[in-house]
Amino acid sequence: MSKIILAAIFLVLLMGISIVSGYTDTTMQLAYKAFTAFDGSNEHLIIQTVRLPRALIAASVGASLAVSGVYMQTVTKNPLASPGILGINAGAGFAVVFAITIFQVSSLGVFTWISFLGAAIAALTVYFVGGVGKRGLTPMKLTLAGAAMTALFSSFTQGMLTTNEAALDEVLFWLSGSIQGRKLEILASVFPYLVVGWLLALVIAPMMNVMAMGDDIARGLGLKVGMLKIMVGVIVILLAGGSVAAAGPIGFIGIVIPHIARRLIGIDHRWLVPFAALLGGILLLAADIGARYIVMPQEVPVGVMMAFIGTPYFIYIARKGANKG
Repeated sequence: MSKIILAAIFLVLLMGISIVSGYTDTTMQLAYKAFTAFDGSNEHLIIQTVRLPRALIAASVGASLAVSGVYMQTVTKNPLASPGILGINAGAGFAVVFAITIFQVSSLGVFTWISFLGAAIAALTVYFVGGVGKRGLTPMKLTLAGAAMTALFSSFTQGMLTTNEAALDEVLFWLSGSIQGRKLEILASVFPYLVVGWLLALVIAPMMNVMAMGDDIARGLGLKVGMLKIMVGVIVILLAGGSVAAAGPIGFIGIVIPHIARRLIGIDHRWLVPFAALLGGILLLAADIGARYIVMPQEVPVGVMMAFIGTPYFIYIARKGANKG
């Protein structure tokens, strides 16, 4: 419990740092006045309309992707499972690009539903492809199916963008994973779905402890494994799809955070889920703050920062799994 409280305090602290950090010099005192004595100055406008939404989106998306990773790894028994690796982010991203290039969709609400649809199609496709064969669904086959679907959806996305230069300019920065310039309206359009996903994740957390022991044991203890897996699928689609709609496809959080959270707090999902959510928000906030200073006054997309952070850890996990095998 103390670790969760400390993580929550650190998350709030990083949100404060995010609000005052960037090319325009501001302070905590100035940020406080922006909300209590708004005077219409450029600094106050930046804090209210740019940095506050950015901090809230980073915390929400980071938490959502981390929780998605926890549940995907538990259900699939695959330490590499995450929305990015198993093609769910790529599917959601392709669906949004398809809607922009073919139907010129611009509504935030429509973006959200299209992102959910793309995430669902990708998840079902990976599950089906990974389950084909004599041995059924195995961690290795699931990973390979996810990699194949990620490559497929990414190729489709790039192919569509090459035929539409206007769409390329509009979505290229979004596709790299970025929360720069995102407005509060974007978070408002997906936040209700993220909240539903978080609440469902907390509700089924005790049952996931049983699921972690294996499907046969879970069935023997009276757990409805099939229904629980459907619930996990809904949670992942809500959280991953909503995250892609808000910030584009951001990878590695769903891989890195679950492993760190298990080491720090254990495998009890009643504590693991909220702790992972806090750590996910912390990681994405820290990456976004760092992205503002590397090539200032320009900014590196936070998705690129996460690749720098997450790739070494991904290699470590993969090598560790290969050594065990």
